[in-house]
Amino acid sequence: MLNKLNEKCGVFGIYGHLEAARLTYLGLYSLQHRGQESAGIVTGDGQKMYPHLGMGLVSDIFSRDTLDKLPGYLAIGHNRYSTTGMSFLKNAQPLLIKYAKGQMAIAHNGNLTNTDMIRARLEKEGSIFQSTSDTEVILHLIAKANGVPLAEAVVKSLQQVKGAYSLLLSTPDTLIAARDPFGVRPLCLGKLGEAYVLASETCALDLINAKYIRDIEPGELLIITDKGLKSIKFAHEKKSAMCIFEFIYFSRPDSYIFGRNVHLVRREYGKQLARETRIKADLVIPVPDSANSAAVGYAEESGIPFETGLIRNHYIGRTFIEPDQQIRDFGAKIKYNPVREVLKNKKVVVIDDSIVRGTTSRKLVKMLYAAGAKQVHLCISSPPIIGPCFYGIDTPDKKELIASNNTVKQIKKYLGVDSLHYLSLEGLLKATNISAANFCCACFTDDYPIK
Repeated sequence: MLNKLNEKCGVFGIYGHLEAARLTYLGLYSLQHRGQESAGIVTGDGQKMYPHLGMGLVSDIFSRDTLDKLPGYLAIGHNRYSTTGMSFLKNAQPLLIKYAKGQMAIAHNGNLTNTDMIRARLEKEGSIFQSTSDTEVILHLIAKANGVPLAEAVVKSLQQVKGAYSLLLSTPDTLIAARDPFGVRPLCLGKLGEAYVLASETCALDLINAKYIRDIEPGELLIITDKGLKSIKFAHEKKSAMCIFEFIYFSRPDSYIFGRNVHLVRREYGKQLARETRIKADLVIPVPDSANSAAVGYAEESGIPFETGLIRNHYIGRTFIEPDQQIRDFGAKIKYNPVREVLKNKKVVVIDDSIVRGTTSRKLVKMLYAAGAKQVHLCISSPPIIGPCFYGIDTPDKKELIASNNTVKQIKKYLGVDSLHYLSLEGLLKATNISAANFCCACFTDDYPIK
């Protein structure tokens, strides 16, 4: 059951390093929060490509032995959480194919919106797909662009697809990065010695001591070969549509996204939320871990002491054993446990980043009251989610989003809290401190920048 939003993927690539596979493993390890369903690495040695993919976490899929079998000086890697395409090994990435010009692999973060139409046309023309992933469409379009250089074939292919993509594409001797014209998903460039590094977030650069250079621009194709870097601007939009949820929830707090540090932005969300609400309470607690930074900001601005009232179990994975009704609210209890002595007889402000269906929030509220909390005031560091995402977030249907069908007053009653407060959209954008015109906020407004 989805009670939190999930990102589709994290991507990592490196060119020009003899330890390419191991560095990609470390990069994927630092991006594990972006996808825990499957992972893969494909390396290239200038002549041939070598893949290893699996279901599960990065640390479970790769070992010293498997990494030893991935030679080469370039590599691309991928962590996946499925949005388009079901959860099977055949949908794990990077996708690797053989075509007329040799081998080619692709790793994609985002979601394409017009793949059904393109896929139907390609299948009618004789293309055979090996996965149900939207990403494979791009490979087929490139393969069909006969008689043109690789970079031109990639550009022609990307000009046919719509939606969100930050992607890495590799041949045995070339690494290519591309970002969609709206720049929905992040992608950055770094350098480690003489090697170039590409990653969804800067935290992956930090782990391997790579130096951040810049973000890949929206609508930019970056080609890395033994001759160096070549940049091609293949599309121009009047404005960008960066995903605001990268700041609210997805990205790691130590990352820099769209030029801002995630922790500092989230802390400002909490401060702004405190300015918009006036609650008399004894303590502020976060729903760990994604609301920690906002809770710090709320406590700073309100003057209400910050406390740790919920402990999160970081090692739950996916349990297949769920007891019967003897253990109530099992799903919430296996993930969180209250600190009773902190909560007892206290008026508590609880900070969370978002409410999706509301089922987990309701269980948490019950848990806090059962632990002795006198009052529970739930404050959300984002506006109500009223629309699904089509650009790379695993969002429920609109009818399953509690805020799309209920007023704040109705949600408050369902959750059983003393009060419920959302951060206003104006406050969210003000706290982000980047021009509001540069963001996609469709999940809050139903106004979608990419049809």
